[in-house]
This record gives sequence, C-alpha cells and structure tokens, in this order.
Amino acid sequence: MSTVRAVLWDMDGTLIDSEEFHWISWRDTMANEDIPITREQFLASFGQRNDSIIPRWLGAASTPERVEKISSAKEELYRDLIRKHGMKPLPGVATWLHRLHEAGWLQAIASAAPRENIDVVLEALSATHIFQGIVSAEDVHHGKPDPEVFLVAASRLGSPSERSIVVEDAVAGVEAARHAGMHSIGVSRNGKHLPADIVVQSLELLDPNAFEALLITSPSQKGVEEKQK
Repeated sequence: MSTVRAVLWDMDGTLIDSEEFHWISWRDTMANEDIPITREQFLASFGQRNDSIIPRWLGAASTPERVEKISSAKEELYRDLIRKHGMKPLPGVATWLHRLHEAGWLQAIASAAPRENIDVVLEALSATHIFQGIVSAEDVHHGKPDPEVFLVAASRLGSPSERSIVVEDAVAGVEAARHAGMHSIGVSRNGKHLPADIVVQSLELLDPNAFEALLITSPSQKGVEEKQK
C-alpha cells in the first residue's frame, strides 16, 4: 500500500479570497469591450474557465480570437491588482500549509486559474516552496466537476486517489473530487451546503487530526459533516 499522502488545494475561495480582484478585473475588461456585466453575472460564473465564461457574455459576437484577447486582458489586470495590493491567505490556511508540509504530506494546487495567476498568488503568499505540484487551466481540457484536474495533480505527486484529499469551496470542485475517488474537505465561508466529507466555515475550525482521519475511511463514505460554527 502506498505511503504517499497528498492534499490537493483549490485556490480561489479556498486558499485566498480573490473575489473582489476578479470582479474588478472582469468588470473593467468587459466595460472596455462595451459589454457591461453585473455582479450577479460575475458571481454565477466564479470559478469556471474563461473559455466557458466569455462566450456566454459575448453571445453571437464570440470568436476564439476575441475570447483569447479578453481572457488575456482580464488576467493581466488581475495579476496587476495582486502585485499592487498584495494577497493574504484565508484564516487557517498558512497554519495548515506549514503543518502538512512539516508532517510530510505532499501538496499541489489544482485550479482552473491560469498558471501565471497561480505563480503570482503563491509569490504573494510566500508559499511557492510548499507545493510539489501545480495544475492550472493550461494543463487540463475539462473544468470541474470533471475530475481531470485532481487526477492530473495526484498523478504528478505519485499519489493514488484513495490517499489524496481535496480541499475545495465549490460544489463543482467537491463533485470533481468524488468523481476522482478522493476524500474532500469543504470550506463554506457563507454557510452554503457542500457535499464534502467534512465541512467547516473556516480552516481555523478544522480538527487537528482531520486529514489523517479521512485516510482511515473509504472515499465512498460520504456525508460526515463537521459544521463547526
């Protein structure tokens, strides 16, 4: 049996609260295209791949070239905001990253974000050395809830699915973990339902033995929710 233990981290909404910077960069980029978007439209798309978001907003005016142009402009603006204002980890994140690292867990980023965004975020968090693998939008063909991003991340770490634990904040991400045969820990900051093995409002509230305990159970045993307030 493999002795590898791995944690696969979603980034946006899990490691960091990037919503405001994403909103500003989407709003301003689309305004430059004379296509105003609402906060509600943005929130409905949050966490999805750009190549699925932009065509819906462009409608009949969508072409691959225009989608790529808008995507590049938006992401460059987003990275500029992080470089200018910085980015802090969500509560409990830094503690868990270092605790798992010191305990010998392998860790990877498994995100729909472009690789350049991930690199800028990890630099802002001073956490680049923590991760042994990064899987970004460029590395996969299918977005969550397809399990591809987690399967690729686990493969790069040499970790079997049953020894890999996903940390997510979105239903699609938790479903992707299930499809990959992996355990999941859900971070539900607003109290929304997540069908993860364990659910907490903040990683600060996660039991110190949570990761080890999950590896003892079968990934098929779902619904052990820890709704800690």
